Amino acid sequence: MSPRDTPDPNVSHVSDTALWVAAYRAMESRRDDALFRDPYAERLAGPRGAAIAQSQEQGASGAWSVITRTAVLDEMILRAIGDGADTVLNLAAGLDTRPYRLPLPHTLRWIEVDFPDMLAYKTDKLADAQPRCALERVPLDLTRRDERRSLFDRIDRESGAVLVITEGLLVYLSQDEASALTEDVSAPLRFRWWIADVLTPELLDWLRRTAFKSFASGEVQMRFAPAGGAAFFERYGWRAGTVRRVSVESRRLGREMPNAEAFRLLAAAGSEGREPYARFDACFLGLERA
Repeated sequence: MSPRDTPDPNVSHVSDTALWVAAYRAMESRRDDALFRDPYAERLAGPRGAAIAQSQEQGASGAWSVITRTAVLDEMILRAIGDGADTVLNLAAGLDTRPYRLPLPHTLRWIEVDFPDMLAYKTDKLADAQPRCALERVPLDLTRRDERRSLFDRIDRESGAVLVITEGLLVYLSQDEASALTEDVSAPLRFRWWIADVLTPELLDWLRRTAFKSFASGEVQMRFAPAGGAAFFERYGWRAGTVRRVSVESRRLGREMPNAEAFRLLAAAGSEGREPYARFDACFLGLERA
């Protein structure tokens, strides 16, 4: 489904979440102390992205986790490139603008994969922008497994060392879909790094019951939160070289959620019979070949 330039706040397709995330990046970019500057976020989000962001129960306060994720993944991506990644494969790239705003080597190859309508919308909105590296866009429905595998095989043949990014993707997959994608990402030998974000099962359950009820029903659902986090990927030959917790990183960056101090006190005081507050977190995983 193609993004629409209308102020409709309803999330009816997973691609709508890209507009929502872009609206939060635009919000951060307007701050005097912004953690990053995305000069394209506002035009990409459009009135629809702003409307979706405003419609969520948490409103502007819900931006903290998206902003933290963006800033931390910026750091992790640049580190992997510094370690030798010559190709970046961004799956479900959405409206990400890192090829335009990060200090990237011009020799780097960056490949974005997403729905055809999403990439067409993005290409139109960024027609006057110049990427800082060699940028390729591949229109593909990632649920088409044969086509996905064919793409992965091609990139493996053409690359030296590949970094895979699945920012904001896995949570919308079923267990079987996440397992199949992990199997396919694990097959190419030159796919050496993988940056993924995962929720704990407790956090996913809480989000579905409270903050993001709209993502517990309908076509767009948050579904995947592997117990044990990185342990899920270890079965496929990956190890977590880096595990960065959202709660810790948001504090480091000065973008903590509202009432974060009270949340920490509850976590520290957790005991028998209480909710396991300390488990209500998400992680950014820097996975490497084991």
